[in-house]
Amino acid sequence: MTQFPYLQKANRSFVDREVTKVGDIIHEWNASNIRGVGLLGAPLSKSSISHSGACFAPGTIRKALSGFSTYAIEDGIDLAEWDIQDLGDITMHVTDITESQNRVYKTVASLLKENPTWLPIILGGDNSITYPTVKGFSKAKGNVGVIQFDAHHDVRNLMDGGPSNGTQFRSLLETETIEGKNLIQVGIRNFSNSKPYHDYVNKKDVTIYTMKDVRNKKMVDIMKESIHTLKPRVESIYISVDMDVVDQSQAPGCSAIGPGGMDAVDLFEAITYLGEQPMVEGLEIVEVDPTVDFRDMTSRVAAHVILHFLKGKQKGGLSFD
Repeated sequence: MTQFPYLQKANRSFVDREVTKVGDIIHEWNASNIRGVGLLGAPLSKSSISHSGACFAPGTIRKALSGFSTYAIEDGIDLAEWDIQDLGDITMHVTDITESQNRVYKTVASLLKENPTWLPIILGGDNSITYPTVKGFSKAKGNVGVIQFDAHHDVRNLMDGGPSNGTQFRSLLETETIEGKNLIQVGIRNFSNSKPYHDYVNKKDVTIYTMKDVRNKKMVDIMKESIHTLKPRVESIYISVDMDVVDQSQAPGCSAIGPGGMDAVDLFEAITYLGEQPMVEGLEIVEVDPTVDFRDMTSRVAAHVILHFLKGKQKGGLSFD
């Protein structure tokens, strides 16, 4: 190739030797062992109650991640020495939603059983994947607490359509996979929920922070309260981020966008703080729909959620190499 110095690999963008991109620290899993942080795609969206192309999100989030640098200038933190493994995507059944969810459960539970120190970052998919991911996570970790960022309670009944992207927390509570007192919902929004479902989560002793709470309190204070609530009760904490918690102006690529949502910067602040906590041992991002997004704006916000989570882990003294 030396006689053709201007040829390079297809789809390779400009390379600056002084810049480390996140794509440079993500490597394909060699299928022998898992260490540190791992990306895992769960591309399920057939269970969405509205049109959804969320099955394409793992790919667009990966692409968005690859384009950012590893350096957090505001904090003086560089992720350049991290080694992140990409385990690929879980194969979904073509038509069977329950079977697809079962595959997610078995995969997450098995990976964590074999590699208990592995830190999973799950790329959804619609929000229905939360039931099997948390179920698999709790099987490996024991008593689990969940901090859910979402505009919705997601406790729809299962009679009017079966398992969907609005029933996952109903399933987790009804199967006693998690206790209501160990679920914290942040960003619940006006005109996005019904009173019967709000009454249901209250009866289950779920802790709820509405968008009014988010506006009136510092985000870090809400996170501190959440960790203080969960710490004595659980052995591990899992973070679920439904991207529709973010205001539609900043995350237009969701099936359930709406006004009055969270500012992306507030979400980043919360995720950074949670990343610093040793008990927080898993993160998922759901409900990014690239088919209705604009210039991958929502995937880019999702990528920043992951980067702020890793930044928090490094601030907390952890490194994975």
